[in-house]
Amino acid sequence: MTDPGPGEVDSGADPVADLVSALAATGYVADRPLGMVLHLAGALELPVLLEGEPGVGKTSVAEALAEATGARLVRLQCYEGLAAHHALYEWDYARQLLAIRVAEARGTVGEELQRTIFSEEFLLRRPLLEAISPTDDARPVVLLVDELDRADEEFEALLLELLAQFQVTVPELGTITATRRPRIVLTANRTRPLSDALRRRCLYHWLPYPDLQREIEIVEARLPGSAEGLVRRACELVGRLRAGEYRKAPGISETVDWIRALTLVGGELDDGLVDETLGCLLKDGDDLERFRGADGRRVLREAGVA
Repeated sequence: MTDPGPGEVDSGADPVADLVSALAATGYVADRPLGMVLHLAGALELPVLLEGEPGVGKTSVAEALAEATGARLVRLQCYEGLAAHHALYEWDYARQLLAIRVAEARGTVGEELQRTIFSEEFLLRRPLLEAISPTDDARPVVLLVDELDRADEEFEALLLELLAQFQVTVPELGTITATRRPRIVLTANRTRPLSDALRRRCLYHWLPYPDLQREIEIVEARLPGSAEGLVRRACELVGRLRAGEYRKAPGISETVDWIRALTLVGGELDDGLVDETLGCLLKDGDDLERFRGADGRRVLREAGVA
């Protein structure tokens, strides 16, 4: 399944619905607003910036999009201190040094050697360069820049240049320009504000926690064959947890893991089993203490478990 390129007319009656269906076939349950943003991003060749709470499935969007469109996923995981040589390229110094020593032994040191060791043969492509100039150019690419807000502002400025020109300048080689622009998905958890300049270059979509019915659909897509009653009751309880004052509310992946655990132990959903499996949902000591107090009894009662 592929979306139309820029300027192309889609022959399907509803390309957004087609994309949503293709994502569903990979196990990702997307709503129409998300499908529209992804469709427009592909047609307009614009990056998509996805923001939302941790665990709502932002990373999974890029993974599902790559699978649904037959593209290769190239992922750059951001972190504090991420530098250009980790994200763009660096030279294979060990091989360059070996080539120099071999040339010295043969007496062929000179400009020819310099051109050789600073050729693409000795270039180590990191995710950003690999995305715009892939070694395997037969397949399209989806570039995932994950948790961009964890990287420093200096890296964000570097990324802006790439998004504006879709090219990378390697001083020893010249400018490498994308022959086919990758689809780009940026994710952020709002741990720091992203610049307006970056936001203006992207289509934006906020991914909220799913409502009850949508989370049930997601769990059923991820865990086919799960007991319908168990899934509904578990999702209701998770929804009430998210509405509470917990430091780290459970995401969709925690819901899926919890229901897998409940199915594995084969027990009925009661307050005792919830307490025994609580580590699947809450990953903070203060949250566990809060739930095991009066707040947890209230949540269990409202969810019809206690």
